[in-house]
Amino acid sequence: MPVCPSRTDRVDGQVLDLDTAVKDGVLGGGVGFGGGFADKLDLNKMIEELDLPDVPSVFICPISLEPMEDPVTLCTGQTYERSNILRWFNLGHFTCPTTMQELWDDSVTPNKTLHQLIHAWFSQKYLQMKKKSEDVQGTASEILDALKRVKGQARVKSLKDLRRVVTDHATARKTVVDKGGVALLSSLLGPYTSHAIGSEVVSILVNLTLDSCSRLNLMQPAKVSLVVDMLNEGSIETKIDCTRLIQRLMEEDDFDVEIISSHSLLAALMRLVKDKRHPSGTLPGLKLLKSVCSHKQVRILIVGIGAVPQLVELLPGMNPECLEIALFVLDAVSTIKEGKLALGNCSNTIPNMVRILMRVSESCTQLALSILWSICKLSPEEYSSIAVDVGLAAKLLLVIQSGCDPLLKQRSAELLKLCSLNYTDSIFISKCKLTRTIR
Repeated sequence: MPVCPSRTDRVDGQVLDLDTAVKDGVLGGGVGFGGGFADKLDLNKMIEELDLPDVPSVFICPISLEPMEDPVTLCTGQTYERSNILRWFNLGHFTCPTTMQELWDDSVTPNKTLHQLIHAWFSQKYLQMKKKSEDVQGTASEILDALKRVKGQARVKSLKDLRRVVTDHATARKTVVDKGGVALLSSLLGPYTSHAIGSEVVSILVNLTLDSCSRLNLMQPAKVSLVVDMLNEGSIETKIDCTRLIQRLMEEDDFDVEIISSHSLLAALMRLVKDKRHPSGTLPGLKLLKSVCSHKQVRILIVGIGAVPQLVELLPGMNPECLEIALFVLDAVSTIKEGKLALGNCSNTIPNMVRILMRVSESCTQLALSILWSICKLSPEEYSSIAVDVGLAAKLLLVIQSGCDPLLKQRSAELLKLCSLNYTDSIFISKCKLTRTIR
């Protein structure tokens, strides 16, 4: 078998010879990790935990495009992960996968030099990660200790520092939870808490794991009142964090629906949804509206604050994700009498719903159809005529002829029949043949 040529690669523009690299530590590690603790580290574990995007190409198997753990070299000088190249041979290939050169010898030679270099490089990265993790944990612990002592602007500064560290590091988040940080942070919320402190506390809490006890603690009226105040008056970032925190509290089995049965909360959510200056708040606001409207008493309040016509007017400008959630909310309120009346009294409800049919997604079509059904059933003679005049009959025929869900087709057929009651057969047939599109 011919002697395998030396494996080389380029790192930072330099030609890399593996023997030299291991000796000089060109890729990191090398001399510093040639023995001791680093040798005991499991390479597979390090590769999995690090999941680095910038692994040197010399470490990557050309077949799997993953870092090699057991590199072997062919007679052509190309190196592969052992299991990958053996699988290639077992498939009946007797060529080099990279060059497609026919092999004159199918034996493989362990590339110990490359293995040593790979292990050294990953060991260095792994130990750096561990050290950084320990540093972050220490920082989080120190800040928590400081929060127990400091007040005023010093407390605000400590909270800002803690927010930055928990936002960037999972280990810091775990440390805060393990050391009782959630209870400490929760204790800072109350009737006399400034928004400067409250906004920082909420932004930290939404990044942490909250157990049942923590959620119940945060449901205290004074704490909820502060969160609602900040939802009304805080920055856009604080408002979004407040919606996320309330959403988390609603996961609690013993969640008190009185928390969300608040005109102030619902009005703040609608302002967030409508705020054109800060469109990043629309989706979080709608998501919380979707959650709260699962409660009947809240649906009545949603109608009471005038949210129905506001949402209807916003529909044409929404992206598909926001549109589907907004339709879900409107469909939910259409299940109560107050909601049906509000939808029927809004002049753009029917045109906007008809416009959505078969235009965005099947789920949006289903929700819009459900809303139309609720309105038309409320007063078939009045609302069905309006719907047919803006092209509903033609749209319903499209749904029936499409490949969508059978139940959706059935509902379309039922609504089409309801609409036809106001017309003679010949007139209604002409309505169904409308080709104009609502714009």
